Amino acid sequence: MRWLRPSFPQLLLAAFLLIGLLLGATAVRALFSLESLMAQSRASAAQAVELTSAAQSLSERSLAMERAARQSLVLRDAQLRQQFDEGARQAQDILRRLEDNDLPAETARSWRDQLDRITANLDSPVEPAIDQDPLVAQSFRDMDLLNRTVAQQVQAIMADRNTALQDRLDLSRRQLAIQVTGSILLAAAMAIGFGVWLARPLRRLEKAIVGLGQNRLSESIDIPGPPDIQRVGQQLEWLRLRLTELDEDKARFLRHISHELKTPLASLHEGVAVLGDGVAGPLNENQAEVVRILRHNTHHLQEQIEALLQFNAAAFEARQLKRKTTELRALVDDQIEALRLRWQSRHIQVRVAGEAPPMLLDPDKMGSAIGNLLLNAARFAPNGSRVEVALGHSPGLVQIDVVDQGPGVDEQDRAYVFEPFYRGRRQPEDAVRGTGVGLSIVHEYIQAHGGRVQLLDTERGAHFRIELPHVA
Repeated sequence: MRWLRPSFPQLLLAAFLLIGLLLGATAVRALFSLESLMAQSRASAAQAVELTSAAQSLSERSLAMERAARQSLVLRDAQLRQQFDEGARQAQDILRRLEDNDLPAETARSWRDQLDRITANLDSPVEPAIDQDPLVAQSFRDMDLLNRTVAQQVQAIMADRNTALQDRLDLSRRQLAIQVTGSILLAAAMAIGFGVWLARPLRRLEKAIVGLGQNRLSESIDIPGPPDIQRVGQQLEWLRLRLTELDEDKARFLRHISHELKTPLASLHEGVAVLGDGVAGPLNENQAEVVRILRHNTHHLQEQIEALLQFNAAAFEARQLKRKTTELRALVDDQIEALRLRWQSRHIQVRVAGEAPPMLLDPDKMGSAIGNLLLNAARFAPNGSRVEVALGHSPGLVQIDVVDQGPGVDEQDRAYVFEPFYRGRRQPEDAVRGTGVGLSIVHEYIQAHGGRVQLLDTERGAHFRIELPHVA
């Protein structure tokens, strides 16, 4: 019964095996065909070189034989005659090799007959011997014509062999093309079949996972399909219940933190303030220094606790967007106006350029993200400098750029600027040390809208860009 209901890994494994076998068999067949054709090509090339060399050697031997024969005929020198006989034996060996490589027997026989006539002329007892020289010269001219015929026939043999090799190559290519095409079509048919088989339960899985990601924890998850898909659905249902419990636990934890930490911390802060004011008696210099350290640390701890609560609240609220059509330029102008006193106190000019189409988004959370970027620019921008805000859009995308003229982000900090509670190395000297949650809140809200925020390279200052998907 188990094999009657194959699981997703079994189906996937079967598909990979079948497709792998098809492609592997095709590859092996192509490899053997290629190796065979390469071997034949190498052999054909070697034979071509050998035949060409043999034909050339036959012609060279004929010239050497002519020179030795005519000199021996005139001088009646036995050593020159011996050189002719040795050259004749070598030429006949070459001729036999050519015959073994398909040289026509008739041509070889004519060449041997011509050699016999030359030998007969050399052995003739006619005196004076010089009268035989014209006959021998004519015989060698006839042999030279035969050598040219041999060279032409060798070229024809090589051409025939090349044609046969090309025909085999074309046949192998056609066969391989048919095999590859068949394998591709069969693999495509299998892929479509498996895709149709598995598409429905996988779509349900995708919908369930998207629901969990969008914090729709009230919808139960029940996914029919193969046994392993059903088990995944059961695990997602368990995860949904577990996430519901964790959300409740987190809410309780935040309530307890706000009560259990903030209240005693406020009392501690007030007590330190009372000591600093001298209510309990005058303090000496060392005691006053200790009180100043306690006051600074309690204030810093209070800021950290509030930042933690703020970040956790933002991370929770990012999953609960209340979208409505919003004018992005107006939203940017509102955030700039909200920081007007900060701009004026530091004589910072803010310039806004560009337009963006109306978008469906959560104006409160998007305004908070833009406001945090502007607040970050106001914190790092030097007095009397300028902050540039640019809006732009392209098909499917809206951009918001915020550029300041501050010290910029250290190269070692660039990978961590959007992590919560991370504070970079370059901090303004005249500003209170930040909590490190502003940019992480920007990242949470922009990501919740399906966009992204990134830090871009610039020669001076920091350049942040928000990219939001937009459908016309």
